[in-house]
Amino acid sequence: MKNPKIKLFKKQIECFKYLEDATTTEVLFGGGAGGSKTFTGCLWQILRRLQYPGTRSVIGRSKLKNLKATTLNTFFEVAVDYCSLTPDVDFRYNASDSTITFYNKSVIYLKDLFLYPSDPLFTSLGGLEITDAFVDEAAEVSEKAVNVLNSRIRYKLDEYDLIPKTLLTCNPSKGWLYSKYYKPSKADDLLPYQKFVKSLVTDNKAISKHYLSQLEKLDKISKERLLFGNWEYIDDDALLFEYNSLQDMFTNSYVAQGTKYITCDVARLGADKSVIILWDGLRAEKITSIAKNTIPEIIAKISTLRNEHQIPNSKIVIDQDGVGGGVVDAFSGCVGFMNGGKALKGENYQNLKTQCYFKLAELINKGEVFIKDKTFKDIIITELEVVKRDKVDKDSQKLALEGKDIQKQKLGRSPDYADALMMRMWFECFGSYGEYALI
Repeated sequence: MKNPKIKLFKKQIECFKYLEDATTTEVLFGGGAGGSKTFTGCLWQILRRLQYPGTRSVIGRSKLKNLKATTLNTFFEVAVDYCSLTPDVDFRYNASDSTITFYNKSVIYLKDLFLYPSDPLFTSLGGLEITDAFVDEAAEVSEKAVNVLNSRIRYKLDEYDLIPKTLLTCNPSKGWLYSKYYKPSKADDLLPYQKFVKSLVTDNKAISKHYLSQLEKLDKISKERLLFGNWEYIDDDALLFEYNSLQDMFTNSYVAQGTKYITCDVARLGADKSVIILWDGLRAEKITSIAKNTIPEIIAKISTLRNEHQIPNSKIVIDQDGVGGGVVDAFSGCVGFMNGGKALKGENYQNLKTQCYFKLAELINKGEVFIKDKTFKDIIITELEVVKRDKVDKDSQKLALEGKDIQKQKLGRSPDYADALMMRMWFECFGSYGEYALI
């Protein structure tokens, strides 16, 4: 390879310093659009693979198709135009197995890091052994995915006297990157092995003036995020759940025990899950997810929980829409939950589902819900984040939520876990345990 024809700007130099030192293992680079995030990540990967023959790495993004449509194009640009590498001579891209192999036998694996309900623990990454990793647009990726990826970094580290290195890039968001990197960085409280480098479009001297002018035309929220790199912006006024409260939900161990309940959301489509939750008061003690289920299997699971924990049928709520009716029939006296049913007690909601989601948001935001079973933490948070207020129903003037079809578009599936949590609120709005109990 010839010497790279690259003149790095100040923030890139700072980022590379941390990527090559002997103490930093995690670097978050970004903070706005046009800050050369993807360019920097691709350059780092190319230089590492050339410097350390026979090593392996991952370039990952939430969806592989987006990686190939965007990040990969930047990779080719950096490799050919800036590093003077020749395709099929210095490196070879194999589209079928999503790999880039260099002449010195170093390899980059292109990976899909989407949180699929069928693989909440990312076992698909279990066979990897890599030297380092680059996750582009990391705000779209779950913390669990990055943690699993980090656990795979061990290949040829001793041979080259290296330490694990992971580079994350992103635009500002109120997700896990905000909690793990931005807030501690602002408070000067990052862990010794973590670094955050904020790079804005104004730091990138090579950016087109036309790109900058386009950012200046954005709406207020988008401009705060993408132009000014503001992490403290109000993300969306329509959100029901506060992000910090969603995180707290898994550590609120002080929530008191109480009456035991079972909630069950029954899957309707092949890609969806049937989700069963065992409750002790407002403590979600155990979450069971069943794929490709049958009605008898769901009935058997609920029966086992009911008998083990001595829960009467009147404390069981089951989604009655669609195929769920068959499960409801097996538990005489249980609550058959109709999503489109009338709100309880005549309250001002479009339907029962909306009422229960608003109540769930109220209790979660007040820190009154605890999820003890953390198996599906990332999935649950992701699902609850897409629950949003809709405009007040014009015909009835009642509070409403965005339709489930919109949620499914965002998630690529049905929000089965969120719905199972939501149904617990039936007892809070109407039953004998909750705040709104009949007197």
